[in-house]
Amino acid sequence: MTPSQRQSIPLRLALYALMACTALVFLFPFLFMIASSFKTNDQIFADLESFRALLPVGPLTGRNYARAFELGNIGHYLSNSLLVTGITVSLGLLVNSLAAFALARIEWRGKQAVLTLLVILLVVPFEVISVPLMLLVASLPGLSIGANGIEITSSWLDTLYVQIVPFIANAFSIYLFYQFFRDIPKDLDEAAYVDGATPLQVYRHVIVPSSLPVFATVTILQGLAMWNQYLWPLITVPGEAARPLMVGMEQFFGARKTAWGEVMAYATVITMPVLAAFIIFQRWFVRSVVGSGVKG
Repeated sequence: MTPSQRQSIPLRLALYALMACTALVFLFPFLFMIASSFKTNDQIFADLESFRALLPVGPLTGRNYARAFELGNIGHYLSNSLLVTGITVSLGLLVNSLAAFALARIEWRGKQAVLTLLVILLVVPFEVISVPLMLLVASLPGLSIGANGIEITSSWLDTLYVQIVPFIANAFSIYLFYQFFRDIPKDLDEAAYVDGATPLQVYRHVIVPSSLPVFATVTILQGLAMWNQYLWPLITVPGEAARPLMVGMEQFFGARKTAWGEVMAYATVITMPVLAAFIIFQRWFVRSVVGSGVKG
C-alpha cells in the first residue's frame, strides 16, 4: 500500500460513515411506517419517544391490514393502480424509445426544432396544463364495456384510460432515451444498414439490446410517477370504479376518525410494489444514471 493510499483511508472511512448516517435518516420514516402498521393507536403514541417506534415490538396485530382492505377498498384500488401503471409504462417504453431513436439516430429536417420543443416541455410543470388537458378529455368521446356490450360515452372522465393515454408520451423519458442512444457508436447502425437492415430492425436488434440500463431507468421513473399520481386522478376520476390507490388513501384518511395503524398499513401496501420494482431493476438503474448523467 502506497503512502497516498494510506492517507486516503481515514477520508474514505469518514465518507462511508457520512453515507451510512444519511441512509439511516432516510430509512427511519420507512421503519416507523412498517412498525406502526402492526400496532394500535395507543401503542404508536406510547412508543414515539423511544427507538421502539422504529421496531415491531410489543403486542402486534395484523388487524390494521385487514381493516385497510375491508374499509379502504384497497384491493380494488390496488388493481386499478397496477393496471394503469403497467399499461402506461409498457406503452411508454415503446413510444418514447422510438421517438428518441428518431431524434438520436436518424437525420431529418426539423429535428432540431423538435429537440428544442422537447427541452421546453421539460421545464413546464404539469399543473400548468392540467386544467386545459382536463377540459380536452372531458369533451372527447370514449368507450365503455357494460351489460349491453361496448358503448360510446360522451367523455373520458372517470375511466382508466384517462389516467393512461395522456401520460404514455413523456418528454423526460424521451430525453433520457435520447441521451443514452446518442452515446451508442453509430458504426453499429451503419454496419446493420450495409447488411440491408431497416431502421426498425436497427432499433430492435442494435439499439434495444445495447440500452437495457436506460430502459430499466425509465421503467422505474415513469412507473414511480404513475404510481404516485394524485392531482390528475383527483380531478378526472370522481367515482370509485377507476379510482387509484393514492386518491383512495386520501379518501380513507379523511372519511373517518384517524386510526394511524390502519393509515400506516395502507401506506405500506402502497410502498411495497415500488420497492420491489427498484430492487429488481436497481443494477441497471445505477448503470444508466452513471452513464447518462441524470441528476437527482
